[in-house]
Amino acid sequence: MHTRELYQQVILDHNRSPRNFRAIEGASGHAEGNNPLCGDTVTVDLTMDGETIVDVAFQGAGCAISTASASLMTELVKGTSKDEALSLFDRFRDLVTGTADAQVSEKLSMFASVKDYPTRVKCATLAWQTLKAALEGSQETITTE
Repeated sequence: MHTRELYQQVILDHNRSPRNFRAIEGASGHAEGNNPLCGDTVTVDLTMDGETIVDVAFQGAGCAISTASASLMTELVKGTSKDEALSLFDRFRDLVTGTADAQVSEKLSMFASVKDYPTRVKCATLAWQTLKAALEGSQETITTE
C-alpha cells in the first residue's frame, strides 16, 4: 500500500470514528480553538494528575484533517507528561510546516504531506495549539489567524 493511500485511510478512519470525542466533566484544563479560514472549531479538555495527562478529550466541528489530527493527538498524549506532550506538539508542528525533520510516530508521519498545502497546516495544528493552551492554562480562545 502506498503512503498516500495509508494516509487517506488513517485520516478517514479518525474522521469517521474520532477517538476521545467527548467533554470531560470537571476537567483540570480546558481551551477552545478556532480556525476562521475554514470554520474548524475545537475544544480540548484534560485531566492532570501532577504532571501526567490522565485523560484528554476534544469536541468540535471541522474538516477531516482537523478532526483526525485531534483524534490522533488525544490517543498519543494520554498518559504522557506535560513536557512530553509539549515536545510532541513541537515535533508535530515542525513536521507539518516542514521546518525540521521531526521524529514522530508512524501515525503522525501521515500528516507530513500537509506541509505542501499551507492552508491545511492550520487545520492539522488547531487541536495541538488548543492542547498547548489547555496545558498552559490560557483562557484566551486560540485562533489560527
